Amino acid sequence: MTEHLAVDGGTIAYEVAGSGPLIVLAHGMGDSRAAYRAVVPQLVAAGYRVAAVDLRGCGESGTDWPAWSRTAIAGDLLAVIRHLGGPAALVGHSVSGGAATIAAAQEPALITAVVELAPFTRKQSLRLGDVRVKRFRQGMLRLLGTGVFGSVPLWRSYLDLAYPGVKPAHWAQRLGRIDALMREPGRMKALQNMGRSAPTDAGAQLGNVRCPVLVVMGTLDPDWADPHAEGSAIVDGLPSGLGHLEMIEGAGHYPHDQFPDQVVSLMLAFLRPDTARA
Repeated sequence: MTEHLAVDGGTIAYEVAGSGPLIVLAHGMGDSRAAYRAVVPQLVAAGYRVAAVDLRGCGESGTDWPAWSRTAIAGDLLAVIRHLGGPAALVGHSVSGGAATIAAAQEPALITAVVELAPFTRKQSLRLGDVRVKRFRQGMLRLLGTGVFGSVPLWRSYLDLAYPGVKPAHWAQRLGRIDALMREPGRMKALQNMGRSAPTDAGAQLGNVRCPVLVVMGTLDPDWADPHAEGSAIVDGLPSGLGHLEMIEGAGHYPHDQFPDQVVSLMLAFLRPDTARA
C-alpha cells in the first residue's frame, strides 16, 4: 500500500513491508520503487522491515521540485527514515548511491550501513580510451540522447543495453511500467534534471562516512568503461576499512533486478553483523 510523506518541496511516496531492522531502498533516475520488486520479499523473509521509496519526481511521488541534486534526494531519504523511526540501512542505486553517501555523512546516527548499487558517487571524467569500449559508447550516446531530447524510446533503448544478456522474467511488465511512467507529466523532466546533476556533492562526502559501505557493480555495466575501477575508486575514497566492493559477473547497471538472488545474498552477508547487535 502506497503511503505519502510531505517533505520540504513536495511529497514522497513509499511502501513498507515486514518487521525487524529497517532497510530503505532507493532506485535510480527514470525508475520507481518497482525496481526492487524481486528484492523486497527476500529481505522481508530474512527478517527486515523494508521501505521502498519513489524518488522525487518518480513513481508516485510529486513532480514539482526546486532541486534535483543528490543532496536534495538525501534529504528526502533521511526524512523517510526519521518518519519510520530509524535508524536504517540505506540502499541506493545509481543516482541514489550518491545520495546514500551524503545521507550517511550528514546523519551518522540515522544510517547504520550503506549499500551502493552501480552508484554515481564521484565526479566523472571521460578518458579517450573509454569510447573504444562499445557498450560504454552505446550507453553514453543513448543516455545523452534521452537527456537532450527527452525521448522515451531512447530511454527504453538504453535500458535494453543496461540489462545485458538474459532479461528478467518480468521484463515486458517492467518496461511497460517504466514507459507509462515516463509519459506522465513531469516524469521525463525529473529524469533530465537528475541526469544533469553532477555527483560532486556525493564525492565530497565520501571521507565523512562513518558506517560500513558495500559497493556492488556489474561487470557489464554500460555506464562505465571499467566498472571495477569505478567501484574501487569509491571504496578508496571512504575512510580506510569501511568500504567493500563486490562484482557481479554478467550484470549491467541494474544488478538488483537482473540478479536479485546474488545481490540479496551479498546484502545479507554484509548486514548480518548489524542485525546480530540490534
